[in-house]
This record gives sequence, C-alpha cells and structure tokens, in this order.
Amino acid sequence: MAETLILPESKEKKEVYETIIPQIEALISGETDYVANMANVAAALREAFGFFWVGFYSVKNGELVLGPFQGPIACTRIRKGKGVCGTSWDKAETIVVEDVDAFPGHIACSSASRSEIVVPGFNQQGEVAFILDIDSDELGSFDEADKEGLEKLMRRVEKLLQ
Repeated sequence: MAETLILPESKEKKEVYETIIPQIEALISGETDYVANMANVAAALREAFGFFWVGFYSVKNGELVLGPFQGPIACTRIRKGKGVCGTSWDKAETIVVEDVDAFPGHIACSSASRSEIVVPGFNQQGEVAFILDIDSDELGSFDEADKEGLEKLMRRVEKLLQ
C-alpha cells in the first residue's frame, strides 16, 4: 500500500473508520517492527480525523511507557490505575471521557486536552500489552462511533503489533 490514506468525502465517523481500518491494516501488515507500525497507526488516525494527540503507551516493567505518537510532547510514564490511560489499563476496557477536567485523577499532559478516549490492546494471553490514547482539544469529541471504530481497529492491529 502507498503511504497515502484515501479518505471518504463524507466526514461521518463510522464511514471514515470503515474506510481507514483496512488501509491501516494493509499499511502495517507487511512490516514487522512494532515501533514503525505504532507510528503509522498514530499518523493515520491523526491524518484521518485531525485529532489533537494520538499515541501509544506500552506496558513495560509495571508501568505504561510512552511510545510513538503524533502531537505535542506527552507524559512519559503512567502508573496502573492513574489517569485515563492507567485506568483503562487497570480495567482492561475502553474509556471515553467527555471532559478530562471532570475525570478523577486525570493526568494533564497538555492543558489544551479537553476530551479523551483510551483503548487497550491485548497480547496473546489476554493481558493489556499497550494502549491507544487519543485526545481532542474540544469537549465531548468522542462517542460510540469512535469507541466501536477504535476497538475494531485495535482488534485487527493488536495481532500485527506483537
């Protein structure tokens, strides 16, 4: 696949996810490097949706460690159960936050971040191995279409990122 996304004319989130997921899968399926694949997934999502920040954290030595991302500088390490990312890791589930200031224990890597979605990726043993973190600079940016689309993406790419 060429390193260019083909996006639908429609800006309907569900249609954008349906269009980009197979493209992302094709983009990373021929590459074996974990970091390169995470970088391309982050770049593709930011390009497709214009998100403020898109990136990955990997579980390493009992904490989340910053991986490839697109956007402003970010928190480097996050403990389990801390902030939105650490809570998603702890609960092994997607978390959608309409207003990060209202989330108990939110870690403000950037004061411009207003809403967030975090989706866990699992290893072959069913444990959280990494998470996808996406921030918006607008309140309430993420909805059920994002949750469904990103979970579908993660189920397809988590196999390719291991």
